[in-house]
Amino acid sequence: MSAEGSDTAPVVNKNKRHRKEKPWDTDDIDQWKIDAFKPEDNKAGPFTEESSFATLFPKYRERYLREVWSAVTQALDPYGIACTLDLIHGSMSVRTTRKTYDPYVILKARDMIKLLARGVAVGQAVKILSDEIACDIIKIGNVVRNKERFVKRRQRIIGPDGSTLKAIELLTQCYVLVQGNTVSVMGPFKGLKEVRRIVLDCMKNIHPIYRIKELMIKRELAKDPQLATESWDRFLPKFRKKHLKTSEKTAKKNERIQEKDEARKAAGLPTVQEEKQEKKAKKVYTPFPPAQQPRKVDLQLESGEYFLKAHEKEAREARKRKEKQDEVTAERRAKRAEVFVAPEEEAAPTIEEKRKRKRDRVQEQDADGHDDKSKKKKKKKRTEEEDS
Repeated sequence: MSAEGSDTAPVVNKNKRHRKEKPWDTDDIDQWKIDAFKPEDNKAGPFTEESSFATLFPKYRERYLREVWSAVTQALDPYGIACTLDLIHGSMSVRTTRKTYDPYVILKARDMIKLLARGVAVGQAVKILSDEIACDIIKIGNVVRNKERFVKRRQRIIGPDGSTLKAIELLTQCYVLVQGNTVSVMGPFKGLKEVRRIVLDCMKNIHPIYRIKELMIKRELAKDPQLATESWDRFLPKFRKKHLKTSEKTAKKNERIQEKDEARKAAGLPTVQEEKQEKKAKKVYTPFPPAQQPRKVDLQLESGEYFLKAHEKEAREARKRKEKQDEVTAERRAKRAEVFVAPEEEAAPTIEEKRKRKRDRVQEQDADGHDDKSKKKKKKKRTEEEDS
């Protein structure tokens, strides 16, 4: 009997031998839900030490911050956080008080004053105090050295009429503000990660449209429950820089030339090769090699620059630069002055000129009339001869 009983008993895994049933832990419970921290959750009472954070703000934000500081104070007051605005040193600071009950809210307040300093409106910055929203300030100033290239790539994040920025905000559920050398982002953690990736890639010359397209495909795939456990790599586009071999480049170049030649033949024009041959002038053959070009030192010796001292060389260079600048300035001044030169106007004809023109016109008409009469006479004579 004992042998039979041992056969029917379920085999329990060694690791799960001491685990017990949890009837309170059901599937309908959201394990990832973040519950709000209430005053009664703080069992230890008021904090023993004061925590504080301060941040500087630019001069142009001073007027706005002075206007909205009462709203900032009202937003932080329910959490027991004190805030100060120092206009002399240009800084904002937040600190905990005896009324503060949430230990993490001071970090949220720090993020809030950072966002205010970076140009975010107070109505938007206050949302950072909720647990579901986080923020990220992406520094883009040191990614690109060239100023013009930096401005163009930063503008690419915004897009025409802000369309690219709007698309990023809708797909990531984040608020994005491009300001100076930073990009301020507010939203869920997953969205912040995506926005950071898009922004940094854009500054590295990868257009945001590729990442936006990828996010759109991911959003559609997330709606299908069958694909929840599968890899989405086969659906996502793979944008890679294609490095062609030399032979492939030559083949493509030849194809383009062939297409061009066909188009030129259809238009009745000579081909590219024929044009080149026409342009090439035959050089006279000479068995002697060309004369050796003088070195830089030889030229300096010839002009006497080699014997000049350091300060004399600098003075000479400065003089040359000044002469060149003067030439350019004179050209620009002349070009600007062209606009103010009055156009040549035709003077009104005098009475004598009018009379002369009238006489000439009358003489021309008389001559035309005389010619007409002689023609009529000749015609009449010819008809009479034919009749006779």
